[in-house]
Amino acid sequence: MRDTLTVNITQRGVLTLPKSIRNRYKLKPGDSLTLLDVDGVLILSPLRSEIDLLADRISKALVEKGETLDSVLRTLREEREKSAQKD
Repeated sequence: MRDTLTVNITQRGVLTLPKSIRNRYKLKPGDSLTLLDVDGVLILSPLRSEIDLLADRISKALVEKGETLDSVLRTLREEREKSAQKD
């Protein structure tokens, strides 16, 4: 179903979703939405983006292996340096 609805943004940047949309997607106060900017076309989705889901899976896998953000970044720097030395 494609509906075109007009919404307004308040001075503080608050956007109110029409009640019909909130009801259709069972949105409640405190729910999070994903906002995607595609060259000026804004897409607001009640679903988490695939990138967010993938990032969560990668994070969980790294934690299970005892890795931290610092250790991953350190390894990336080391690999970059090795690659730069080969060139």
